[in-house]
Amino acid sequence: MSRRFLILAEGHFGPQSSKTANACLRYIPNEVVAVLDSTQTGRTAQDILGLGGAIPVVGSFAEGMALAPTALLIGIAPAGGQFPEAWRAIVNQSLRAGLDVWSGLHTLLGDDAEFHALATKHGAVIRDLRRPPAMLDVGSGRVRELDATIVLTVGTDCNIGKMTTQLQVQQAVQARGPRVNFAATGQTGILVAGRGIAVDAVVADFIAGAAEALTMEAAHDAEIVLVEGQGSLLHPAYSGVTLGLMHGSLPHAMVLCAQPTRVSINRNAWVPIPPLTDVITLYERMMAPLRPSPVIAVALNTFDLDDEAAQQAIARAQEETGLPVTDPVRFDPSPIAEAIAAFHARRKLVVPS
Repeated sequence: MSRRFLILAEGHFGPQSSKTANACLRYIPNEVVAVLDSTQTGRTAQDILGLGGAIPVVGSFAEGMALAPTALLIGIAPAGGQFPEAWRAIVNQSLRAGLDVWSGLHTLLGDDAEFHALATKHGAVIRDLRRPPAMLDVGSGRVRELDATIVLTVGTDCNIGKMTTQLQVQQAVQARGPRVNFAATGQTGILVAGRGIAVDAVVADFIAGAAEALTMEAAHDAEIVLVEGQGSLLHPAYSGVTLGLMHGSLPHAMVLCAQPTRVSINRNAWVPIPPLTDVITLYERMMAPLRPSPVIAVALNTFDLDDEAAQQAIARAQEETGLPVTDPVRFDPSPIAEAIAAFHARRKLVVPS
């Protein structure tokens, strides 16, 4: 479908505070007309994020409308996923103007009586990316029946690059021969890929079932399925989603995502992040009773380091883990892509497990 997004990120547009906006600007910039943030008006996406080119940051809804958008996109993914009530007036204006509204928040905007009435009156559509399917089953291990190689990204923390890593390596893996699909498990991945289930919005009993269904669907026409990871086993709030996703997708292998400068769980300073080798052991042991699943590469998020420090962090991680390591956004994603392709080739030489 044809989409021209005006991204709403009022007061939050930045490298760490507007995850949904940033993914759109990286992967579907041709579908973005502007970002709305009055605190940074006159700048461009490139100025603020180092990507997105000349896409402008505008200071008002009227300025955004002058660029002929067809939809308003809520550009943030805050902890808890709640709708900022200060944004209600802009959403109202958008619906009155006939713009569709896309949202990845846990607050389902389509269930808001005022928004629903305005959308109906003005012929707009509210698309809640986190609305789970009506019918889901519990996990049952059906992924074991697949021939495809399943690779899941896991993390030392949340918001650390699990989706981005998979999207960055997808083409590089495919260039090596295998047919590859990306399985989106979060609202931003769904927006980019056009399909998926936000597993963190699913009732707990059905998280594994949702992950299983996603993986089965993605494997239908692929030899390798890159499953988008969520949360972290270390996270005191979101570990349940992580474990459900691991058990539902039953990965044959994992890629660990980490940020070298992050020493504790974000917003939970009381939870230190252990050494990478300890985290790798944790993930592998949690998977072992269901399926052997080694961590085969490490993806570092070095956005807050200069080039020299980033390369040093990569070298340290390689020495510590003995695994291929890169920042797949800043540098060549090939080390991770080659690890995935090589693992797949080795796996095809033996009886599928």
